[in-house]
Amino acid sequence: MTENEAKNIMTEAQFAHLGEGAVAYLKKVSSDDLRGRYPNLPEMAPGLELWAVFGANGQPILLTDAHDSALAGAMQNDLTPVSIH
Repeated sequence: MTENEAKNIMTEAQFAHLGEGAVAYLKKVSSDDLRGRYPNLPEMAPGLELWAVFGANGQPILLTDAHDSALAGAMQNDLTPVSIH
């Protein structure tokens, strides 16, 4: 490994905090998937397609039924929205 390559390596901790407080990820999700990942969510109908906003660290920020609402929620929290698939 060259000296320049060594300078560009991030630790796991650095990578985990990359974009924190600045970036929000918008993702279309199913209520079924959410139930498995977040068992404390309130009861919701199965098979709903929703929009989730996550912080750069993966922390859920908000859940809505419309892309525009997810986008607005990210921007209201002064976060740069990025869509993920």
